[in-house]
Amino acid sequence: MQDQINQYTAEIEAFNPANADELEAFRIKYLGTKGIIKDLFEQFKSVSAEEKRVLGKVLNQFKQSAEAKYQELKEQFESGAQQSTADIDLTLPGTGLEVGSRHPLSLVQSEIVDIFKRLGFVVAEGPEIEDDWHNFSALNFPDEHPARDMQDTFFIKKNNGKDDIALRTHTSSVQVRMMENGKPPFRAIMPGRVYRNEAISARAHCFFHQIEGLYVDENVSFADLKQTLYHFVQELYGEGTKVRFRPSYFPFTEPSAEMDISCTICKGAGCNMCKYSGWVEILGCGMVDPNVLENCGIDSKKYTGFAFGMGVERIANLKYVIRDLRLFSENDVRFLKQFKTEMI
Repeated sequence: MQDQINQYTAEIEAFNPANADELEAFRIKYLGTKGIIKDLFEQFKSVSAEEKRVLGKVLNQFKQSAEAKYQELKEQFESGAQQSTADIDLTLPGTGLEVGSRHPLSLVQSEIVDIFKRLGFVVAEGPEIEDDWHNFSALNFPDEHPARDMQDTFFIKKNNGKDDIALRTHTSSVQVRMMENGKPPFRAIMPGRVYRNEAISARAHCFFHQIEGLYVDENVSFADLKQTLYHFVQELYGEGTKVRFRPSYFPFTEPSAEMDISCTICKGAGCNMCKYSGWVEILGCGMVDPNVLENCGIDSKKYTGFAFGMGVERIANLKYVIRDLRLFSENDVRFLKQFKTEMI
């Protein structure tokens, strides 16, 4: 044991660590709970009483020298770290943090919401997982409507009946919940994410964002609908933007229309965004079908209303001239940095 202690003593005296990691390894090797000194003390228990008188003193001195060596080196490293910190010039300018930006869809959605808020509309929200009644039946969708097919809707539970559960295909379900749980008048918009079983491409995605609106009161007419949407377009795209309504069909509105605006990119001259027609469709709208009002417990003989719905991605496409819908969900920093001017 004496020879072992002499050998370890020589190693400790010669030890000169280059960094704190090597010093920590030294501590574990000699002073740790499973280290050399702990092992020597275990061996010391088995030596004879006569040897203990000599080795006991030597072993204690060896332990003290190892602890002193470790403490000395530790203080040297700590003082060196403090010295390096003191050498920092605190008067130098710091490294600035890069300022983030809001997502283009968030920017567009906020702008749309603000416009309708100024017209007296409130914001309503609802669940993204919906039952058949709120997503289809209450909105006058017939049983054979193609939207009920699995090729068009993401079903979570499908039994070909009223207990079908699916990811909502539109935020019109929020309109049903509002009318079921309240009394007219209603004046609200419903922003949110919706899901449809479509192939992902530059012009389509399996999820996107909608903002739908609902106004129900006595004596609401199609003229009210047209004037509301005309004002919205002028606020969003600027005065002079042309608007036209084309007859269309939706199960939950009658009469129904699609609204086009003059292309904001080519100013009506014709481009690939408007398919060289000079017009771009931005939303669908119409008068709320009396069956929908009755389904929600509202007297359709006393109340009328209008509804509309638009895709936020389509509005953003026209506003920022973005030609690929996939860019909105890929989180490519190079794309998002283009909206730096809109600070958080």
